[in-house]
Amino acid sequence: MTLKQKELNSSEELEPIKGKVGASILGPKNRAREEENPDLLRPPRTDHGTLPNFHWSFADSHMRLEEGGWARQTTTRELPSSPQLSGVNMRLKAGGVREMHWHRAAEWSYMLKGQARITAVDQAGRVFQDDVAEGDLWYFPAGIPHSIQGLGEEGCEFILVFDDGDFSEDSTFQLTDWLAHTPREVLAKNFNVSEEVFANIPKEELYIFPAPLPGPLNSQPALGNGPVPQKFSHRMMAQEPLRTKSGTVRVTDSSIFPISKTIAAGLVEVEPGGMRELHWHPNSDEWQFYISGSARMTVFAAEGNARTFNFQAGDVGSVPFPLGHYIENTGNTTLRFLEIFRSDHFADISLANWLAFTPHDLVRAHLKVDESFLKQIHTHNGPVVPA
Repeated sequence: MTLKQKELNSSEELEPIKGKVGASILGPKNRAREEENPDLLRPPRTDHGTLPNFHWSFADSHMRLEEGGWARQTTTRELPSSPQLSGVNMRLKAGGVREMHWHRAAEWSYMLKGQARITAVDQAGRVFQDDVAEGDLWYFPAGIPHSIQGLGEEGCEFILVFDDGDFSEDSTFQLTDWLAHTPREVLAKNFNVSEEVFANIPKEELYIFPAPLPGPLNSQPALGNGPVPQKFSHRMMAQEPLRTKSGTVRVTDSSIFPISKTIAAGLVEVEPGGMRELHWHPNSDEWQFYISGSARMTVFAAEGNARTFNFQAGDVGSVPFPLGHYIENTGNTTLRFLEIFRSDHFADISLANWLAFTPHDLVRAHLKVDESFLKQIHTHNGPVVPA
């Protein structure tokens, strides 16, 4: 049991008090909310200053319910500290279709549960389709038309990430929306058919709708001008991870998933008692999605400013470029989360490596540490370390 869990399980109610500082809350309280975010109510003494909010929960996002599933999103409207990336959490029932559409922004996705079929056609008329499952990724460049359909008995759930923090799922270019707002005589002229062909087209967008389950992959005759030259999907969980005593990291960027030119990601797993080390990213803001477990993160923003946040499954975190931070597993189960960047490559700088690879006399002059500390960090074993 962690220290925080012991605090929350004690008979003493959580209050903004540490030693002789702070005082109890006399007015209205939201006990459940405060227990989810104990480091906001009672921050570490090392926190200082006023920093923006770097935390949002999809549980607080508006849920759009449709006959074929649901969707909810996190943009700069919900999380202003993330101007580079936005996200959508989506669920499709078995057979449920996210209708044929395209975006101004590129779309990256991680499959959380279930199975789906994805299809796309590129600007040269080349085609793509694949069945994806838990732990798989896909990436559709901006402007490429595509679709998603839930498979199996339960359908699927996934997280979508777009390379624009202001992007809204509501601004998608959708097939039915376009045709509903095009005169039928124009449609008839375009396709060289009679207007009666379009008598039953929907009068508004379908967005997410039920449909029959498709047959086996490639069961229909291959159309188009051959396959796309670079696959739009990737098996992230099939990658051999970087393993440490306290967890694993799988990095997927354009070096192994070539089509993903604007989004790079790492899937991090941290065992109880472990932490994602103190580090920062020299190339981009960071957007996080927490899949399972519980965590805390302190973000250092220079000028003596730092702020600590708590996270659980379904939460989103942001870390602006190039602020220092760590992520600690505060629970009794494996912490699993995604680190996502608007970049073609994944990059981070480890505080331990910086100290270990700098002349030791200079480091000792800064930190007043002895040589044994510096020798120890020379054996630093990777981005996930014991707490």
